[in-house]
Amino acid sequence: MEREDQKFWERVCQDLIEESQRAISPLIGSPEGGEIVKTGADGTPTTYIDLVAENKVVEVLNEVDRPLTLISEEIGEVNIGEGPPEAILVVDPLDGTSNAVKQIPAYGISVAVAPINDENKGHLTMEDIQLGIVKNYATNDVYKAFKGQGAFLNGEKMSLSSKQDLSSISMGAYVYRMDMSKIEELCKSVRRMRIMGAVAIEISYVANGTYEAFVDVRDNLRVVDVAASKLIVEESGGVVTDSQGNTLNGKLNVLEKTSLIAACNMEIHDEIMKIWRGFN
Repeated sequence: MEREDQKFWERVCQDLIEESQRAISPLIGSPEGGEIVKTGADGTPTTYIDLVAENKVVEVLNEVDRPLTLISEEIGEVNIGEGPPEAILVVDPLDGTSNAVKQIPAYGISVAVAPINDENKGHLTMEDIQLGIVKNYATNDVYKAFKGQGAFLNGEKMSLSSKQDLSSISMGAYVYRMDMSKIEELCKSVRRMRIMGAVAIEISYVANGTYEAFVDVRDNLRVVDVAASKLIVEESGGVVTDSQGNTLNGKLNVLEKTSLIAACNMEIHDEIMKIWRGFN
């Protein structure tokens, strides 16, 4: 991405993040925010607070003076502006919806930008993402990465944990509707397990050493949820693969699903893989 384009899309992301946060603020902790209002394009229930967040994202993007494609879990895929889109923006307008409704301080937004060029037109994947931003609205922490330029927390370059022993690590996981027999051994093998219910934020925790690893091995994780945080971990020097050890390179669309193992280094990643392969 050219420097001027990078600055432009970064400003767009910052605007939509700020405006969306402002829009949902009155609904944090309110029963109204948690009311189911429809089924989203990804087939999951949409709450009122989700809808408000996404509507504000669309409103902001409609004011952008460049054509683009928005991919978001409620609206699906939509072209905004006239002419061929110059970039795809992959947005989870509210990561951790239940937390927001219950005022648990882990909820926010995830935004990823993949510029469109002659080489990737029509078949963009996660590897095409050049900019990723995740913000925890509850703490105002901003995790940001530019491809090839590193990853930053509130403007400061992040450092991964240096731990290499699985028994000493803190690991986050998403285990809802998971076969617990498949995750039990992992739980026994680490020092601490955390389940916060905010996937994009928790994956980003790996990038600054809050966690040493994060796993979601259901093969049901939406690309929308991880598009930005994958880049953030990789740009911090961490490792991100699916549950088979393959690079995450899914297509950028609202229905694409994956599994994920993110780790601070290859040693921790490989130890998790060894345990997981015992179930497959």
